[in-house]
Amino acid sequence: MIPATLNAYILISAALFAVGLVGVLIRRNTLVVFMCLELMLVASTLALVAFSRFNGTMDGNVFVFFILTVAAAEVAVGLAIIVALFRRRQTIQIDELNSLKN
Repeated sequence: MIPATLNAYILISAALFAVGLVGVLIRRNTLVVFMCLELMLVASTLALVAFSRFNGTMDGNVFVFFILTVAAAEVAVGLAIIVALFRRRQTIQIDELNSLKN
């Protein structure tokens, strides 16, 4: 079994981030855009852990812990906003949610 190198982790992290970015730019469903944002956040945490492991420190792991706690709060608030938008407008399509009125 060949051990994974730093380049492999960074390549996977960049691919995950690219998929998330494309999803944010292309998709029009609020829930899917939200999931793509979370995918981008996971890609950045993967890169932090990879760099931390490469350097032999725990600094990246500590940052990941704080990022995941913030992400948990973000999920709670984001889903609450999406549910409130759906109850008010009966849709979660971004194209139809372009106005702050109503």
